[in-house]
Amino acid sequence: MSPILIRPVREQLEHDRVIRLLQARLRRRFEVAVNLGAEQTAPLRAGRMVLFPDLVLYGSQRGRKLLGLVEVETAESVNNLEAMAQWVHFGRLRLPFSLYVPAGSVDIARRLCADHQMTGVELWGYHAVGGQVRFTLVQRAQAAGAASGRSRAKAPGTGRGRKPASRRPARSGKRSASGRKPARKQKRK
Repeated sequence: MSPILIRPVREQLEHDRVIRLLQARLRRRFEVAVNLGAEQTAPLRAGRMVLFPDLVLYGSQRGRKLLGLVEVETAESVNNLEAMAQWVHFGRLRLPFSLYVPAGSVDIARRLCADHQMTGVELWGYHAVGGQVRFTLVQRAQAAGAASGRSRAKAPGTGRGRKPASRRPARSGKRSASGRKPARKQKRK
């Protein structure tokens, strides 16, 4: 059970709203099980412990392979007790773990993750704009090998073996002020 036993009503409504939005968003790629409010329908066993993350992501194929966890926090629940009671355990499961926190609490969440040596956490910030909730990726999850310095694993989505722009050889040829190469003159025969 979470150390935050009872959230204020307004924050619980915000928490549940963000969970439902993420469920609809992630449903395109995963089969999503939800532990919403007091409903604990998708348990996750970790040794002797039974955990209830907000969203549990499964593969849509036959085996229903467990592919990731998502935890949503509100401004009141981004604290050290919550980090020790839930985040640390989710981070140790060797599954992709995404943590969604309000935009104003991103720095606190990042510091708590660093304090508890949680390197495999993908950190997202969210904020409401009118009636919509916007999500912003704040920190990508680091691969376990990259965190310990043993290997250089690429972060997902950084390209397929391409060299960074700064390491590409310089192109020869003058460019105009617009950045385009001048047209070459054709040889006459």
